[in-house]
Amino acid sequence: MANHKSALKRLRQNEKKRLRNRYYHKTARTALKVLRNEEDKTAATEQLPKVISLLDKLVKKNIIHKNKAANLKSKLTKHVNKLA
Repeated sequence: MANHKSALKRLRQNEKKRLRNRYYHKTARTALKVLRNEEDKTAATEQLPKVISLLDKLVKKNIIHKNKAANLKSKLTKHVNKLA
């Protein structure tokens, strides 16, 4: 266990950030899951920009890598376009 005041503060900060990042990541995964399971094209088309925005925010906050976000956005766009 750390003894320095600054190290203890860093531990507290890291834990807060970890929980916050976990929340954002889980929220994004849930949104992806909902969009993937969507059968209606109009509803999926409405959800797609929101999910893409969510992914971009995760990239900006360094929660996921930019290439992963690009791959997910590409796959989701293909999925939405394939719906009849």
